[in-house]
Amino acid sequence: MAKKLLHPDAVRDFLTRRYENQHQSWLAGGGIWPLSISLGAPTEKAVADNPGSVRDWVNAWSLWSGPGEVVWASRHWPRLGSQRLPVCFAVSSPEAVAVLVGQSARWLRASERFRQLIARWPALARGAVLASKFCALAEYSSEDFERLVLLLGWLEIHPASNLYLRQLPVHGIDTKWVGQRSGIVADLARAVLGAPDGSDFHAACGLRKPPDRMRMRVLCPDLRKLMGGLRDIEAPVDELADLPFAPAVCLVVENLESGLALPDLPAAVCIMKLGNAVSMLGGLPWMQTAKTVYWGDIDTHGFAILDRARRALPRLQSVLMDEATLLMHRTLCGTETVQCPDIEFPRLQYHERLVYEGLRSGAWGRQLRLEQERLPWAFVLAALKAALDPAEKMARR
Repeated sequence: MAKKLLHPDAVRDFLTRRYENQHQSWLAGGGIWPLSISLGAPTEKAVADNPGSVRDWVNAWSLWSGPGEVVWASRHWPRLGSQRLPVCFAVSSPEAVAVLVGQSARWLRASERFRQLIARWPALARGAVLASKFCALAEYSSEDFERLVLLLGWLEIHPASNLYLRQLPVHGIDTKWVGQRSGIVADLARAVLGAPDGSDFHAACGLRKPPDRMRMRVLCPDLRKLMGGLRDIEAPVDELADLPFAPAVCLVVENLESGLALPDLPAAVCIMKLGNAVSMLGGLPWMQTAKTVYWGDIDTHGFAILDRARRALPRLQSVLMDEATLLMHRTLCGTETVQCPDIEFPRLQYHERLVYEGLRSGAWGRQLRLEQERLPWAFVLAALKAALDPAEKMARR
């Protein structure tokens, strides 16, 4: 019976959970108020069997002095006579709930800023975009909130400035500040400026997006002559796409140092350090006709990148990412701090998938990782030359 009677601490716990789950909705005007919570309904028999427990429960509510109202009612029983019992606890507003659960300051700050933004930009009242930013509204310093308002105001006046982010003439705004808050800026800008759902930060804000850049080493001396002798090139992808050459082989390496260490190789170029941006490879038309080889770390993220790269280059081959390489250099392995999510990578070949699954299952050790830089260089060069051999033969003809 006592478990059915809610004491003040239990009600506060209930309200804490309700606040955590619904405070964003409440900020936008949701909820039914007052919020009423039943405190229990003991029977005459239950009271007679457990008078001490019921007395403690009644006394606890008799001493209640916080926000909210305790509603009392009289019960008339044949044996026990009239008893005055608490029947429910009513809270009049989200503000009162916030006080009860120790969130008053955050709620007041968030609700005040919410009203301020809605008054200036009524479009923010539509949907839940602004309410979903409760934490930012509650936690931003006065300076950061003022910067946010100034930035939105400038974007409203200049919805298609086509400026780079660093060019914005807004006091207190720099690339680092916006970079740390790009999500909230983009979401609010979409609502204020009417940008399409799903538009990225730059499109939502009417800003110019810096071009995607790629770093490439021209490993072939003959190809370097076409580049004015340049060996190491970093440029926007669309400019690299227009280069007037057709390498026979393109090697893609996950890490920069591995690519920088490569010697000259006939008819070859090397793309370095793209990481998860390997989808950019699809923007290089001269890669579509070349032999393409990928060399990455033997860890779960390395195979995830390989799978992503094959979306752009379906004929891409892997090298030095096999079980034999891993086991031969087992003593050089480290630990992958966080493995990639356990999802299916349909573009991995059978032997690659076996290694990936073995890494995930800990077949050779817990969260094993073999970084490509750890491999002996003579071993690496022999494996790369064997993998690139068809291209070398093509270049000799």
